[in-house]
Amino acid sequence: MSEKFIIVLDQGSSSSRALAFTPEGEIRYKAQRKLEAAYPRPGLAEYDAEKLYASQADSLAEVLAKLPPDSEVAALGIAAQRSTTVFWDKATGAPLAPALSWQDGRALELLGRVQLSNTAIHDITGLYKTPYYSASKMAWALENFPEVKAAAAEGRLQMGPVATYVVWRLSGGKVFVTDPSQAQRTLLFNLRRLRWEPKLLAAFGIDKALLPEIKPSVGRLGHVELAGRRVPVTAMLGDQQAAMLGLGLEAPNSAALNYGTGAFLLVNTGRTPLKIRGLLNSFGWQEGKGRKNIRYFTESTVNSAGTALEWLRQKFGLFDDIGEVDGMCRKSKNRLHCLPAIGGLGAPYWDFSAFTTFAGFSPHSDKYDVVRGVTEGIAYMVADAFDLVKKKGLKIEELKVSGGLSRIDWLLQFQADVTGARLTALEESEATAIGAGLAAARGLGLAPQWTSKVSTRVFTPAIGEEERQNLIKGWRIFVRNVRRTSRDLRKLSILPHA
Repeated sequence: MSEKFIIVLDQGSSSSRALAFTPEGEIRYKAQRKLEAAYPRPGLAEYDAEKLYASQADSLAEVLAKLPPDSEVAALGIAAQRSTTVFWDKATGAPLAPALSWQDGRALELLGRVQLSNTAIHDITGLYKTPYYSASKMAWALENFPEVKAAAAEGRLQMGPVATYVVWRLSGGKVFVTDPSQAQRTLLFNLRRLRWEPKLLAAFGIDKALLPEIKPSVGRLGHVELAGRRVPVTAMLGDQQAAMLGLGLEAPNSAALNYGTGAFLLVNTGRTPLKIRGLLNSFGWQEGKGRKNIRYFTESTVNSAGTALEWLRQKFGLFDDIGEVDGMCRKSKNRLHCLPAIGGLGAPYWDFSAFTTFAGFSPHSDKYDVVRGVTEGIAYMVADAFDLVKKKGLKIEELKVSGGLSRIDWLLQFQADVTGARLTALEESEATAIGAGLAAARGLGLAPQWTSKVSTRVFTPAIGEEERQNLIKGWRIFVRNVRRTSRDLRKLSILPHA
């Protein structure tokens, strides 16, 4: 009897991965290819779109080659970075421009021409008017990339999220779809009506015909060809949404914190979006048609988490591997404040003028203090959003934690201290892939009981409420002054406008 597998593609900011799951949820085979964004100038972040696709196709090919010869591939699921945008020729499949990363801020000035207010856009989309979502990238590309502009005029242009492009290529151009969790990240999606919003399309000058069809996150989305096999695509989700599924956080008020390139706090609010000023209303997933099986989340985005620590490694050589960060924090004797604003501030500030800034240097400060300052800065940013969630009345007692930085015990302990919450670190680092695989199995009509392993690494607050409030007070004074100083310096054009 031949073995069955569910193939999952996990396409992230720094790597493209493929995994083969058994129907019971065991990862039997996996492969990974590194992926690096280019940063041509301050504020710009992009990928070579062909290399991005190749990294995913190569990891997929490696996994398929490992499968037993008589095995069956029952389904394909994909989870991917959400706001990175690809532009391609629908006749040839060739990319027409770099894929603009979700971190890219080149369209900031263009946003100023969009007449809809931040409040109006948030009411429709659940998001805020920032250059990190795709609409302004699309409008900028239509104005500034000649090949994109020409393809649009000639009816050859298609554009959409990374997952859309990968599936389109694997299907030979036959499947041009996205799901609501990724459609939302374009800033063109009506969160409640589940459609491309005409008012927003007009505001950004985007033709709906250039965009993919929106289908449920879980269900039959089309077929792709995998090494001679015709395989149904049964799940497509944003990476953070997939991680929530993989962590088993499907009940209202359950919450997750994923430390990756950015840091993402997500709280399940059930079938109804909950508006909290400064935070996002994120679409979770939709299983099948209709509204019965829809989930929404309140989400906070810290733009720079892993990016900030990687910056210390690459630019300053303060350590060779992320595994050294915990030990360096423990060697620190003097606290520094750091606002990790590489790529601008996300929730709850949404300030793209702030500079990455340190405060508190003395003759005794050293590299250990710098690393600790950045690490704690990430935790403070998460705590700012978590505090807004608590003030809204949501009772979150536990945060399930995943992502590459979740191995840094100092970060998790400090996060527990400044939020007052219990953190449970996930032993299984494949939350995103597990979630996509689980969704793909459900898309086949199965009811799998996959469970993620949770380690005994539990972190509870080690300080009292008075000390916690004093730390938060000092942090917010620091952030307020950094933002004011950054704006004043930018007006003088002394420091770079990134």
